[in-house]
Amino acid sequence: MKVAVDTNVVIRAAFSPGSFSFLAFEEAMDKHRLLVSIDTFEELQGTLHKPKFDKYFFPDDTRTDILKRVMQHAMVIIPSVKISACRDAKDNMFLELAISGKADCIITNDADLLVLSPFENIPIITPKAFLDQYS
Repeated sequence: MKVAVDTNVVIRAAFSPGSFSFLAFEEAMDKHRLLVSIDTFEELQGTLHKPKFDKYFFPDDTRTDILKRVMQHAMVIIPSVKISACRDAKDNMFLELAISGKADCIITNDADLLVLSPFENIPIITPKAFLDQYS
């Protein structure tokens, strides 16, 4: 199964081991195929390196470890469509990734994406719903 995981899920997973975000992210990486695009990976990288998160990442190489792990489990997709359906324009990249990569679902905590579910027959679900349905 191919899944697109929103940045907010990865960030919450990093901060909250044992949370639904953590468990869903681990499940997605261990048992499914994680989809990323250059844009979604760059957003993850930029978010992880925001100064406001410095206090959560000690030693600093934890951020690098997260990024390496994502790339080890990821299939890089070059989106072939341009979408402008989301009320938060920066979230369109996850819709583009999911459509182009033929994702089976998008995992997110973002209400701007969740409200669109299903999008082009792709379920957009919370980490808990992902665990309930696919683990």
